[in-house]
Amino acid sequence: MNDTKPTLRPITEIAKQCGIDDKFVMSYGQYVAKIDPAVTKQNAPKGKMILVSAITPTPLGEGKTVTTIGLSQGLNYIGKKAIACIRQPSLGPVFGVKGGAAGGGKAEVLPMEKLNLHLTGDIHAITAAHDLASAALDARLFHEERLGEEFTKQTNLPLLNIDKNRVVWKRVIDHNDRALRNITVGVGGGNNGVERNDGFEISAASELMAILALATDLKDMRQRIGRIILAYDKSGNPITTEALEVAGAMTVLLKDAINPNLMQTAENTPALIHAGPFANIAHGNSSVIADIVGLQLADYVVTEAGFGSDMGMEKFFNIKYRQAGIAPSCIVIVATIRSLKSNSGKFNIKPGQPLPKEVTESNVELLSIGCANLGWHINNAKGYGLPVIVAINRFPYDNQEELDFLQQYALKQGAFACEVSEAFAKGGEGTAKLSQHIVKACEQQHTVTLPYSDDMPLFDKIQTMAKKYGANQAKLAPKALQDIEEIKKLNLAHLPLCMVKTPMSISADPNLKNVPTNFDIDVTHLQVSAGAGFIRVYAGDVMTMPGLGTLPAYRKIDLDDAGNIVGLS
Repeated sequence: MNDTKPTLRPITEIAKQCGIDDKFVMSYGQYVAKIDPAVTKQNAPKGKMILVSAITPTPLGEGKTVTTIGLSQGLNYIGKKAIACIRQPSLGPVFGVKGGAAGGGKAEVLPMEKLNLHLTGDIHAITAAHDLASAALDARLFHEERLGEEFTKQTNLPLLNIDKNRVVWKRVIDHNDRALRNITVGVGGGNNGVERNDGFEISAASELMAILALATDLKDMRQRIGRIILAYDKSGNPITTEALEVAGAMTVLLKDAINPNLMQTAENTPALIHAGPFANIAHGNSSVIADIVGLQLADYVVTEAGFGSDMGMEKFFNIKYRQAGIAPSCIVIVATIRSLKSNSGKFNIKPGQPLPKEVTESNVELLSIGCANLGWHINNAKGYGLPVIVAINRFPYDNQEELDFLQQYALKQGAFACEVSEAFAKGGEGTAKLSQHIVKACEQQHTVTLPYSDDMPLFDKIQTMAKKYGANQAKLAPKALQDIEEIKKLNLAHLPLCMVKTPMSISADPNLKNVPTNFDIDVTHLQVSAGAGFIRVYAGDVMTMPGLGTLPAYRKIDLDDAGNIVGLS
């Protein structure tokens, strides 16, 4: 293996490599730039998209980002023009348990410290715009309650009559901070504002992040922001950012954030980094704008969907594809031998703890049990009408007997191909064979198949998705049934679903491993993301403000004597 350190090229050279004129490049230092989406042209030839997903996640990780980056390098290695499109990592996970999201080894976006820390400030812009709406809403509530009818006389503005108990717009911050999940604002009343219960979510969970990832241009983003529902009035009518007259200022704060960020991989393959919506409470994919730019600049765009195929991949089709019309040409499911063994349900594996020897040593019988999870994800992906390729992300201790077994199993389950990926160790060379399979798969004609239509009744959509996970039914709580009726009154029942559930199981119960059977999915409530254009269906508790664990990653991050960042991964 060649261990030479990667040589980075100036980002202006990477832009020229993509065919981007200097006038569309806004450099942020030597190795990062924002790209003006105006670089795209109408009726220009479009490349093919490869969507990378995975089996059910485990604490071990499957290597989706490494595979995504490695595939973009592998396609270039075999003579194709490829670009990677990935999400921007949030600071919360970077300083928490997960660490960074730049890939690794010879399949990494560089400089990784730029990617993982701030980048060009997009997430900070989202935080500022989001919290401006929070401040505006609480200020309006304060002044209306203080002045009553006099408010309209002084301002010539109508009374919004905000119901302080129905404010649905929490504040955000880009850190894991469990102490902020539930707070009280306006404590003491008087000039401190109206006292009410509130809370924080992490910035990546903001609806603005989903909007940034789904907007097609600045005008579209402005219209979407104007549709955001912040609260309800005392008669139950929604109060939007437009009604509060804050949508324009929020958009101004995001004016530069709408431009995707250009970086490069360890092999100088271009990488577009843009947006970072969660895959459980949003659609878990990088931006539509980055896709549009990438598909006009390259023959192939390799993009990644968060978590397993029942999460980010599902939402790519049900939300992103419905709204933007961008369809992949094939799907790659990433699996590892050790994660499949973990998905067998035989172990309770936790981050930072030593792996059981059964996981790292040859054990075809255990692997065969866990392979059922891979089989489910292959067939789930095939259900959307596209060829599915399995990428086995190889680890040094994987043995050939198990690799052969896994390849044969994937092909029997209907995979178009199954190939070992050595992106981490060998970069593009390590995904060359996998890339050749992908080129062949992308040559096939296909039609995307969706699990439900827009006009299907909302209740039936929920049942359809529950049964797709293998559930007997979705059991809706009274609050969920009430929410359905309210969504109908808002004329928003046509919107697609964003199923909010655990990523750690195909079901909504993280304790049900492998391929669960004979279970129900309990739906507690629904919430409209009117600006992003989907309905969140909550099936269990999903944490939108993570907490720091006992051994967070920030403990190892520091500067050395030369001022270099160390300990960041």
